[in-house]
Amino acid sequence: MDCQDEVNCGLHLVIQTSSLPEKNKVEFKLNKDTSSFPGRLLQHDLERNYSSRQGDHINLVSSSLSSFPILQRSSEEKILYSDRLSLERQKLTVCPIINGEDHLRLLNFQHNFITRIQNISNLQKLISLDLYDNQIEEISGLSTLRCLRVLLLGKNRIKKISNLENLKSLDVLDLHGNQITKIENINHLCELRVLNLARNFLSHVDNLNGLDSLTELNLRHNQITFVRDVDNLPCLQHLFLSFNNISSFDSVSCLADSSSLSDITFDGNPIAQESWYKHTVLQNMMQLRQLDMKRITEEERRMASVLAKKEEEKKRESHKQSLLKEKKRLTINNVARQWDLQQQRVANIATNEDRKDSDSAQDPCQIDGSTLSAFPEETGPLDSGLNNALQGLSVIDTYLVEVDGDTLSLYGSGALESLDRNWSVQTSGMITTVSFTFIEFDEIVHVLPKLKIKFPNSLHLKFKETNLVMLQQFNALAQLRRVDQLTIDPQGNPVVNFTLWKYYVLFRLSHFSMQKINGTEVTQNDMIMAERLFGILAHVASSELPQYRLISILGDARKKQFRYLLESKGKKPGIINEENNDSKRLVGENTNRATLNYTTRDFYNEKLEEVKEKKKFCKTYIEDLVKEATEINMKNEALQKLWPQMFIELVRDAVIEIRNKNSYMKLCLQQITDQK
Repeated sequence: MDCQDEVNCGLHLVIQTSSLPEKNKVEFKLNKDTSSFPGRLLQHDLERNYSSRQGDHINLVSSSLSSFPILQRSSEEKILYSDRLSLERQKLTVCPIINGEDHLRLLNFQHNFITRIQNISNLQKLISLDLYDNQIEEISGLSTLRCLRVLLLGKNRIKKISNLENLKSLDVLDLHGNQITKIENINHLCELRVLNLARNFLSHVDNLNGLDSLTELNLRHNQITFVRDVDNLPCLQHLFLSFNNISSFDSVSCLADSSSLSDITFDGNPIAQESWYKHTVLQNMMQLRQLDMKRITEEERRMASVLAKKEEEKKRESHKQSLLKEKKRLTINNVARQWDLQQQRVANIATNEDRKDSDSAQDPCQIDGSTLSAFPEETGPLDSGLNNALQGLSVIDTYLVEVDGDTLSLYGSGALESLDRNWSVQTSGMITTVSFTFIEFDEIVHVLPKLKIKFPNSLHLKFKETNLVMLQQFNALAQLRRVDQLTIDPQGNPVVNFTLWKYYVLFRLSHFSMQKINGTEVTQNDMIMAERLFGILAHVASSELPQYRLISILGDARKKQFRYLLESKGKKPGIINEENNDSKRLVGENTNRATLNYTTRDFYNEKLEEVKEKKKFCKTYIEDLVKEATEINMKNEALQKLWPQMFIELVRDAVIEIRNKNSYMKLCLQQITDQK
């Protein structure tokens, strides 16, 4: 019978000594039709001892021709144990020379001090080789053992899996308790059924393709953080991953694709401490029969199924929310782009007008980057399902209205039309914060009366990208019912660059008794400072206006208060102050402050025309001054050119005149006489 036949037919080996009773007999069955043997072997990491005393009948003889001891067995020993040999606990440091034992099938070198595998290349019928608990650092010397089915190299010093190319019939490979850091060079072992790599230094599991017969894989007590390629093992039934560093199911997600896996262990991993651990494993691996060495009950499967349905519903809801969130992001980005285009057009118009006025060569398309809204374009990568769903979304919306809890957010000028809706009493009463984004403040001013009516409980206003550019615009907020908090985002609102803008807000809207501005608490000292800075402004504004004009500005709501103030003249100061306080509480806004109002863009455009006229006048006046100065300069330059010749002529005439002293004196006397 050749080697291949011996492997396939199965082998029944009995290890026994003549002095052992029947109960100490140890049987090993190697049969490809059953997996009970390797399952029992590796359930305890193959850490067991043979009970044989066969070594009592073996002699190791030293030879002067070789540095290796030579094995000698008695005839009785060869007859009793013709196909097996045990050299367990013989304190061997090298493998002895074994001659005349070519028929050996089982060789045991357990518990020695062997550092290298050698001197066994002649044992070509060897089926099982046990080198457990030695000091071997490299797998070698096995290339001729083509019939080898069981190779036990546990508890050695091996750092790399190598030199197994010719062991294609290997059925059991035990490498536990070594120093291996990587699974490699085993893809050709298509008949391997049991692989033990427990207690090594593995950090990940991969490179398992080709192990088509593997039924049991032991990876206990490593440093594994993720697992791959296990789903490519068609026969794998038992996988032991206890006591590693696996912290999430995603790192072992390939296990869910294995249809053959029935027994798995995760105990001793961080993942096993999570509350969701058990039902997550069961709902992703429905074919399991055992988890962490415990049989899975039908109740546990049912609970896992229920939790799986809840998880699926949660994922669907999450998907829906993600879809809505992404649609919101796309809409806001579209609104932001529209806003940027609008601001660019305004900036281009202003730039062109400045060019015409100054005849400068500045590029009219050049836009200051600070005017562009910096809204986030990306929120992170999206899964493929969400991307497919988003393909049908419309991104042409130019405005967005969103109610989130007690906050109403309006994006784009079109959103202001939503204030005309028939809001439910519950919703309108719930809104306490209103946020405006990408909307011109002058457009917001027109809807403030509607805001006061539709949302009577709104206390907090937020403005972002609304073109708040002057303090005067805050006057428009005085028409609201109440404002406790005001938030002005620096983005798109240049007014916040003014040092005193907060004090002006506190002064102008003092009747609201505001509590916070841009998240900062308003103190009594702030109110006092605001009054000191701008109190005179309101006094001047009201005192310079004629009475008829003042009453028309105040309107009916303020007329009674104004007449009351006029009638109170001449009363005692204490009485006046008390009555004023009462009036302020009843009527609200202070009369002097009410004169500080705000007219929207039409009025502002008129002011711009006036400013343009002034600029034009100033420009003409300066041009005239420059022209006159130029003419004077030209005359001065001409004089400088003529002066040398003129000076020479003057000197010449003077010399000629005084050449004859008597004649010159007579001439001078004659001139004096003529003058008289």
